[in-house]
Amino acid sequence: MQQIENRKKEFFKGDKVLWAVIILISLFSIFPVYSASTNLQYIVNTGTTTSHLVKHALFVISGLVIMKFVGAVKYEYIGKLSSILLVITIFLLLVTMFTGQKIDGASASRWLKIPGTPISFQPSTFAYLMLIIYICRYLTKKIDRERLPAENILYLFVPVLLVFLLVGKDNGSTAVMILFVSLVVMIIGQFPIKYILGFFGVSAVLIALFMFVALNTDLIKNNRVHTWMSRIETFSNTSKIDNIEDESLKAKNYQVNQAKAAIVHGGFLGVGPGKSALKQSLPQSVSDFIFAIIVEEYGLIGAFVLIALYFIMMMRIVIIASKMPAFFGSLLVLSMGIMIFVQLAINIAVAVNIIPVTGQPLPLISYGGTSMLVTYLQLGIILNVSSRIQILDEEGMGKKQSIHEINDIA
Repeated sequence: MQQIENRKKEFFKGDKVLWAVIILISLFSIFPVYSASTNLQYIVNTGTTTSHLVKHALFVISGLVIMKFVGAVKYEYIGKLSSILLVITIFLLLVTMFTGQKIDGASASRWLKIPGTPISFQPSTFAYLMLIIYICRYLTKKIDRERLPAENILYLFVPVLLVFLLVGKDNGSTAVMILFVSLVVMIIGQFPIKYILGFFGVSAVLIALFMFVALNTDLIKNNRVHTWMSRIETFSNTSKIDNIEDESLKAKNYQVNQAKAAIVHGGFLGVGPGKSALKQSLPQSVSDFIFAIIVEEYGLIGAFVLIALYFIMMMRIVIIASKMPAFFGSLLVLSMGIMIFVQLAINIAVAVNIIPVTGQPLPLISYGGTSMLVTYLQLGIILNVSSRIQILDEEGMGKKQSIHEINDIA
C-alpha cells in the first residue's frame, strides 16, 4: 500500500491541487468540443464529430504526457536552451511567411506543415513561449551588474520586436499579446524602468509606422491590417447595430451576435450538454467562441464553476511563485501564469463582447493542437518548479535569493 502511495506521489510530482485542476478542465473539455464539433462536420464540411472527438482526446493525452515529461526536466535546462529554441522558432516564422498554409477556413496563413505528414502547427505560438522564457533568463542572468544599453537593445529589445513583427503580419492579436506580456515580465523582473519606457516608446512608433505603411501602400504584401481595422470598427458600432440598416455591417458582427444569443439562451442552468441550438450557426464555435457554447449548454452556473477552476489555477501559480526561492524559477512561473491568464481573459472578453474579436482560444478547452500543447508545456514548467520547492526546503535552501545569488542558470 505504501509503495502504491509513493508511486502516485512520484507520478504527480509538483503541486497536487494544480494537477487536479488541470485534469478536471482537460476532461471537461471533451464535452463542449464534441458538442460544438458538429459545426465542423455540417457547416465547414471537415471530418465527423467522432473523428474530431478522437483528435481532441489525443491532443489532451499528448498534452498531459508532454506536461509530465517537461515536469521531469530541470527547469534551469529549459532556460539555458531558450536562446537556441528562440532562434529556431524565429527561423520557422520566416519559413511560414513564404510557405504558410490556411486551415479550417482561417483567413491567415499561420500554419506550417511538416513535410511528408498531415500535421500542421502554428510557429507563432511556440515563438511566443520561447521568447518569454528567454526574457526570464536574460533578466536573471548576471543580474548583479548593470548591462550596457547596447546589450539591452541587441539581446532583449531586438528579439522581442523581431518576433512581434514576424507574428504581427498574420496574427495581430497574438503579436499585441507578445508585446504586452513581454513588458509585464520586464516590469516584474525589475528591469530598469528607463529602458522599459524607451522600449515602449520605440514599439509605439514602429507599430504606428507599420500600420501607416500597410494601410497606405503595397509594400507589405498579404498583411491583415485592414481586417484588424474592420474588427475594431465593427466592435465600436456594436451598440448601434440594431438601429442600422447596413446589412454588411450586421454581417460583420454576426459572430458576436450569435455568441451573445448563445449566452442569453443558456440562462442560469443551461439547456444541457450537447443541446446547444446555436453551435451550428456560430462560426468557430469549437475554438474561439467555445465559451459561449459552454454558457449555453451549462448555464451561468457552469461558467462560474469553470471560471472558479481557472481562478484556483491562477492562485496556485501565484503561491508557487511566492514560495520558490530561486528568482529565475519564481519569475518563470509568474510569466507562464500571465500568458495563460491573458489568453483566458481575452477569450472570455471576446465571447461577452467586451473587446473586438481576436481569435484567441480558451486555454485547455478550445479545439486545436498547437495552442493546447503549448499550454500544457507552460503548465509542465510550472509543475516542474513547484516540485523543486520541497527539494530546496529539504536541502536547507528554502530562503529567497539575495541579489548576488541570483545566477542560478548562468
